[in-house]
Amino acid sequence: MKKLIAEFIGTLWLVLGGCGSAVLAAGFPELGIGFVGVAIAFGLTVVTMAYAIGHISGCHLNPAVSIGLWMGGRFAAKDLLPYIIAQLLGGIAGAGILYLIASGKTGFELGNFAANGYGEHSPGGYGMLSALVSEVVMTFIFLIVILGATHPKAPQGFAGLAIGLTLTLIHLISIPVTNTSVNPARSTSQALFVGDWALSQLWLFWVAPVIGALLAGIVYKYLSPEK
Repeated sequence: MKKLIAEFIGTLWLVLGGCGSAVLAAGFPELGIGFVGVAIAFGLTVVTMAYAIGHISGCHLNPAVSIGLWMGGRFAAKDLLPYIIAQLLGGIAGAGILYLIASGKTGFELGNFAANGYGEHSPGGYGMLSALVSEVVMTFIFLIVILGATHPKAPQGFAGLAIGLTLTLIHLISIPVTNTSVNPARSTSQALFVGDWALSQLWLFWVAPVIGALLAGIVYKYLSPEK
């Protein structure tokens, strides 16, 4: 239960910190943080939680990460569903807090609420195939870094930095394509509030990250040095 509570809190912070930066702070004409700031914010949520709850739950914060770690032989199958449920609930709670904050502004309009999308809902107008390829590849690399940085033979104490910086880089690359998911819990939490097109496109932001994570688990299991 402590692990699940930690995953709930961590995923809440990822959504509130990452999506919150996009919804609340990215668009101001003079003071807005822009895409770069949002990318850094997502990375910082992972870095901060890695050191806060990594020793409790492993700090997955993402169903794709849990699935990739399971495929890579680092996570028990019996814990998959409880972790995913905790992550989904944490993400929804984070989106709910963000909505309460954002809706308190005069003239509030929900807009895309940092939801993920493709086609006309892609920030850069990228189509479904581009979105699919981007999400699979970005999640694949994310899991390769996670599996490598947390390996017993990797330098100790730096995994959180490596993983957080990787998520920042992933966002710098793919925000224009899909608004960057690589995390089904993050996508689901925002889509539930936006509804309509966000829910109809949500399938891609489950399928692509899971495929990328499974492939990374298989590849890293082959590459992994002996303990």
